[in-house]
Amino acid sequence: QVQLVESGGGSVQAGGTMRLSCVYSGLPVRGKCISWFREVPGQEREGVARFSSDSGHTLYADSVKGRFTVSLDDSKSALYLQMNSLRSEDTGMYYCGASRRGGGCPGRVGLPDVYIHWGRGTQVTVSA
Repeated sequence: QVQLVESGGGSVQAGGTMRLSCVYSGLPVRGKCISWFREVPGQEREGVARFSSDSGHTLYADSVKGRFTVSLDDSKSALYLQMNSLRSEDTGMYYCGASRRGGGCPGRVGLPDVYIHWGRGTQVTVSA
């Protein structure tokens, strides 16, 4: 059974940093496809970054490029999202989603409907 647990959210001032964790269990040793999303009430869930263990590559949304970095620590079964130079528009509930329906990994950030497993999210609030 796959489980994803996000943590590390909180409140920070604009310009600050925060690191989110997505601790996973039950994912395959190879072929991990894990993405970070964020959601603001009344808006669609927005893709932030997509990690593929097969390619080792991470894709980022244009809005976070150069500020956010994803890293994987398989020994801790965790995917991290390091967020620097935070802005008020980064505020939202952050979720990690894993495992694309049908296998593989999407070729772009986003597409929440293709992911099978989700955590409950962690709230990030950035004040101006």
